[in-house]
Amino acid sequence: MDLDLGLSTHELELRSRARAFAADIVRPRAAAIDRDEQYPWDIVKALSQSGFCGMTIPKILGGQGRSFLDAVLVIEEMAKACTVTARIVVETNMGAISTVMAYGSDAQKRLAAQLVLEGDKPAICITEPEAGSDATAMTTRADKRGDTYIINGTKHWITGAGISRLHLIFARVFDERGEELGIGGFLAVRDQSNGLRVGKREQTMGLRGMPEAEIICEDLEVPADMAVLPPSGFRRGFADLMNAYNSQRVGAGTVALGVAAGALDHALEWAKTREQFGRPIGEFQGLQWMLADMQTQLTAARLMLYQAARSRGPDSSGFPDPMLAAQAKIFASETAIRIVNDALQFFGARGYSRELPLERMARDVRMFTIGGGTAQVLRTLVASKMLGWKLPQRRDGYQLKPSMRDAAE
Repeated sequence: MDLDLGLSTHELELRSRARAFAADIVRPRAAAIDRDEQYPWDIVKALSQSGFCGMTIPKILGGQGRSFLDAVLVIEEMAKACTVTARIVVETNMGAISTVMAYGSDAQKRLAAQLVLEGDKPAICITEPEAGSDATAMTTRADKRGDTYIINGTKHWITGAGISRLHLIFARVFDERGEELGIGGFLAVRDQSNGLRVGKREQTMGLRGMPEAEIICEDLEVPADMAVLPPSGFRRGFADLMNAYNSQRVGAGTVALGVAAGALDHALEWAKTREQFGRPIGEFQGLQWMLADMQTQLTAARLMLYQAARSRGPDSSGFPDPMLAAQAKIFASETAIRIVNDALQFFGARGYSRELPLERMARDVRMFTIGGGTAQVLRTLVASKMLGWKLPQRRDGYQLKPSMRDAAE
């Protein structure tokens, strides 16, 4: 069902344009992108030419200065047709690019804007083999040497590794005396940086046209002016830089929403046209109730994502509110898995076949309770905001301070 949910005229027009683009250009390519496991450069070119890459980049830098909600509307329409294409729209409007737009220097902003508007999908490099949800356990280090930082370490499960040019690499920062300053982010362009190489590519269950691979830094030299430094500096700046994940989480939740919406569209049409026992299967109450539940859950997820996209956190970065973003991603990602599974059920054995997109959707949508913050870690974030407490997860880290103990009693 096509509800406007309080969207403005220009937002509705943008959504319609994205829907037509997805139907005409993206949907015919979706199965082949999955089957061939190749990044869709032709789709990227079309996205750039249509203005869907870099929408959120300020106009002064060549972008359109659009909102995160505008990006959400486009992402959902792309995800109905092709999950990989939707991920490209996320990464060219949120995440690393929004981090640079919020905290980067003028030179960094110009560099990032130029690359993204040309169709580059920046890679945000945080995860390591022993530092997943526990991101602060990262061991990649950046050592200051004069006007340069030397970065060494291995990142893995980096989305777009091998096709991305711009990389935002997170590392522990050490000054020239060897004193640790905190965790910082550094910009490196793959084909212009000595010491940055791509390692093993993961063989993924879904999203097969989007590479996930290692990024290996071996004495990677990064000029000091390519350190992305929030106002709070290295000591406390990691928390500021991680605000980028609030936009990324809204984007990831929206991809899941779009996959679910696409699956429901297929199920609804099938319910009207497929006949068993001499009548359309949509006449059976059991399936009617499944459709009603699917639509109800989808509308709730969409409202939560719209609210999160429109929100702003307590800082001045302009990113979505962290609690709203976490809640929206939890609900949308888990709801999407249920909806896609139920939609596949409508088709019986046909749904299990590779001839229909449902099995691809089921594989793709499973990623979104994992990437960008697992559903379990995000629940901890929500509880932390509710309680007003920090909730460290290390065994020796969780202690109720006296003020917290008094509140608990």
